[in-house]
Amino acid sequence: MAADQRSKADTLALRQRLISSSCRLFFPEDPVKIVRAQGQYMYDEQGAEYIDCINNVAHVGHCHPLVVRAAHEQNQVLNTNSRYLHDNIVDYAQRLSETLPEPLCVFYFLNSGSEANDLALRLARHYTGHQDVVVLDHAYHGHLSSLIDISPYKFRSLDGQKEWVHVAPLPDTYRGPYREDHPNPAVAYANEVKHVVSSAQEKGRKIAAFFAESLPSVGGQIIPPAGYFSQVAEHIHKAGGVFVADEIQVGFGRVGKHFWAFQLQGKDFVPDIVTMGKSIGNGHPVACVATTQPVARAFEATGVEYFNTFGGSPVSCAVGLAVLNVLEKEQLQAHATSVGSFLMELLRQQKIKHPIVGDVRGVGLFIGVDLIKDEATRTPATEEAAYLVSRLKENYVLLSTDGPGRNILKFKPPMCFSLDNARQVVAKLDAILTDMEEKVRSCETLRLQLLS
Repeated sequence: MAADQRSKADTLALRQRLISSSCRLFFPEDPVKIVRAQGQYMYDEQGAEYIDCINNVAHVGHCHPLVVRAAHEQNQVLNTNSRYLHDNIVDYAQRLSETLPEPLCVFYFLNSGSEANDLALRLARHYTGHQDVVVLDHAYHGHLSSLIDISPYKFRSLDGQKEWVHVAPLPDTYRGPYREDHPNPAVAYANEVKHVVSSAQEKGRKIAAFFAESLPSVGGQIIPPAGYFSQVAEHIHKAGGVFVADEIQVGFGRVGKHFWAFQLQGKDFVPDIVTMGKSIGNGHPVACVATTQPVARAFEATGVEYFNTFGGSPVSCAVGLAVLNVLEKEQLQAHATSVGSFLMELLRQQKIKHPIVGDVRGVGLFIGVDLIKDEATRTPATEEAAYLVSRLKENYVLLSTDGPGRNILKFKPPMCFSLDNARQVVAKLDAILTDMEEKVRSCETLRLQLLS
């Protein structure tokens, strides 16, 4: 039977038989069968159109014609490994270098964010001669064994924390120990990193790197206070380590104000290593590590070649160049600022209207809505968030949750997400929240009537 003739039920049955249950679906109780997508829209087998608020991989829009054409045209001419001299890889590295601070001038190309972070870990260890890593609580940096070990989000459910891994508090000014009323949360959270480093050193440990997503995503769409990274870098460098900025979820103009999210921390802050993935290829498997000459030279001094079969191929680099061209031609970075600001304002109005909305935070098209049960305790509204996402799906809006309490609505749509999309999504969100509140009131009224 042709795949386009197979029913949703038959596809689900085949998947359950052939694909591991560890590979989970969105909306597992009633999954959506998506057969095509364009821009910020996805379509199911019945032709129903969904607004995609989740997909930060299709960065410039699903199936963007210029990106598709670039891959197709290069595929017709040559696709081979990077051991041959070719213009695409050097052109792409040059274009990326123009977006980054000058010291970040050496590039390695790979296939996934996990590969990029794994290489970053190797680079850090070779350069410093140290082993240990400091990470933020609830962090996730990839699915390789080396990265599960530095991802509290994963290792707490598996083998636990290794002795060479040290966990610092997430710089969360809504739920963390230093909140919005603290006079200087950046310094306070950075001092927590300093304390973690000192405790490790007292045990004879030596720090190779501090890893952080420039905007922690799995941790709950967190916006670290400005100045935090500079303070942390000072403590890490003093300990002999390097700073790795993971831009896999948030780079390439998503934050609007800047091309890279780490630039939100101030013009004087420059990481030692930057990792990229997801959005870099708009769905094509491309990833990159950018670093400084000293770090790269230390790695080269081992005499061991770094070779990645598909990384930096002519097709991958053609796709990467096309994504950069679209970002520039369609002014999507500025678009992220204007649409993101508008969406944030609409969501803040929901916060005023609905007590379940505890916090709205974000920058550009990276936004989190923190749902709570109680304003005083800020208890995560986990079940309510799951119900809300399910209802939105029924209303043709694809959204998901994140954070330790799975109560943060995360907005990371394709960068072509529009003002009209923002209005539609928030109108549906408002209607569902209003309906939820009316049901709660009806239940409370019934309970009081039964008691009387």
